[in-house]
Amino acid sequence: MSYNDISVGVDRKIGTITLNRPDKLNSFANQMRVEIAAAVNELSGRDDVAVMVITGAGRGFCTGADVTYLKEIVDRRDEDALRGLVEAGRTVVTSIRRAPKPVIASVNGPAAGGGANLALACDIRIASERASIGQTFNRIGLHPDWGGTYFLPRLVGPAIAAELIFTGAMIPAQEAHRLGIFNRVVPHDQLTDETQELAAALASKPRLSLALAKQAIYRSLGASLEEMLDFELDAQLRCGFSADGREGMTAFVERREPRFGSRE
Repeated sequence: MSYNDISVGVDRKIGTITLNRPDKLNSFANQMRVEIAAAVNELSGRDDVAVMVITGAGRGFCTGADVTYLKEIVDRRDEDALRGLVEAGRTVVTSIRRAPKPVIASVNGPAAGGGANLALACDIRIASERASIGQTFNRIGLHPDWGGTYFLPRLVGPAIAAELIFTGAMIPAQEAHRLGIFNRVVPHDQLTDETQELAAALASKPRLSLALAKQAIYRSLGASLEEMLDFELDAQLRCGFSADGREGMTAFVERREPRFGSRE
């Protein structure tokens, strides 16, 4: 598939989606939302991709909606168009969460509004020391979307989420790390290498194990202990008797590194 507002590349089992409107700090416009969801689904189905990375071109990760375009919609009172934009965001975040592969946000600069919540939808967030993140919606009279009211309270708790959403503040990378929003913060010039190193480490893992673990982590947010124990039993049986499960245990007994690679 060809893309206009993003670029997609694959190297060493790592699929990278780069938001590519650097002159606009990668704000969403035109078909970018649709293209991100399509790219996530494309990479999810490719056998040569084990891990996905989402990042931004230039000095920003993503500053959310293109406000000029958004104002045009509001000025003409086009409810269908606004609904379509919000629904397209829903498609992006659900595609990321349903992807059977780890998705890493490599936050290279400001992540605001929908851009912040695009990062929160990812499984892991690694950020440049120059990055910042914020729920800036009410600065322009809007309400959080792209799953922000779901993701943020689960990461930081309802009281901190309320403060961040109510104030609309952009918080720097180190503060976001302290609050648990970013998994790690690295020197700006090391972000790409650190991201690739993490992605390569995950790409070397057994795919079925990671896919089921991802399901389990997010299922647990709304499940009981008994339900999760049942899920774990089924997942353990599937992994244990898979080719990678057999290889992992055999390698351990033979005191060698495992050679994972099954698509089971």
